[in-house]
Amino acid sequence: MVARLIDEDPEQAYAYSRIALRLASRVAAVREAAGFAAYANQKYAEAIAEFRAAKRMTGSVELWPVIADCERGLGRPERALAMAGEPEVQKLDKAGQVEMRLVAAGARRDMDQLDAAIVTLQSPELASSSVQPWTARLRYAYADALLAAGREDEAREWFAKTLEADKDGATDASDRLAELDGVEFVDASADDSDVDVEDQDEDEDEDEVEPEFEAEFDDEDDEDDDDPEVVAAERASDQAEYYDEDDDEYEGDADVDADVDVTDEVVVLDEDEDEDEDDRQVDDRRDAGVRDDG
Repeated sequence: MVARLIDEDPEQAYAYSRIALRLASRVAAVREAAGFAAYANQKYAEAIAEFRAAKRMTGSVELWPVIADCERGLGRPERALAMAGEPEVQKLDKAGQVEMRLVAAGARRDMDQLDAAIVTLQSPELASSSVQPWTARLRYAYADALLAAGREDEAREWFAKTLEADKDGATDASDRLAELDGVEFVDASADDSDVDVEDQDEDEDEDEVEPEFEAEFDDEDDEDDDDPEVVAAERASDQAEYYDEDDDEYEGDADVDADVDVTDEVVVLDEDEDEDEDDRQVDDRRDAGVRDDG
């Protein structure tokens, strides 16, 4: 479980390793796995303790380079360099020796000894044209050291060689090479997808907002229809519009004063005529009664 999670979820791997230690602390494989889990979480002191315990149990020196790298992690590059000169290094296989060379070069760089780091990496393994599991990492470290020393042309050459050996994409040599060449990559598909998503979000917002406004307006109309004050105001507005003084029907009447409401005048005249007519009828009947009495 620790080996499966250590790359994807180092913290979870570390938690499993602590449980394994409580259950089987006398098993060398458990101590080694716990050491790598601590190393992945930058818990270098714990990692050194577990690696040394595993070394004592097995008698193997294969963990020597990673123990030296933990010394670097603790800020002790001098100890890492001292370990690079110990007899244990001679007992390492080729991969272990290359790993120890990488650690030693890193320690030199920690001490700001760039030229010494470059010399440390210059080896038969670096010059070999054959591709081994360590070739890409060794070439990459050499190119990075050259770049740090300001030797860009040589660094570009070795980043290109790294890319040739890095079939699995274990390094970012392609990105470093493009950076030296001044090439910038733009993910057009990502930009298009972002635009499409934004447009889609806008469309969804419009679809969501418009019905709400329509419903709101409908509710307001329904409330206005039921409100007597609103109905009366609408009627008054309609009447004022119908009898507008600026209406073409009433403009140009020279006999009517502009300040006089024509409608009121007509209505008043009609009422006066009706009253006069009623008065005359009453007088006529009265006169007729008098004559009959005479």
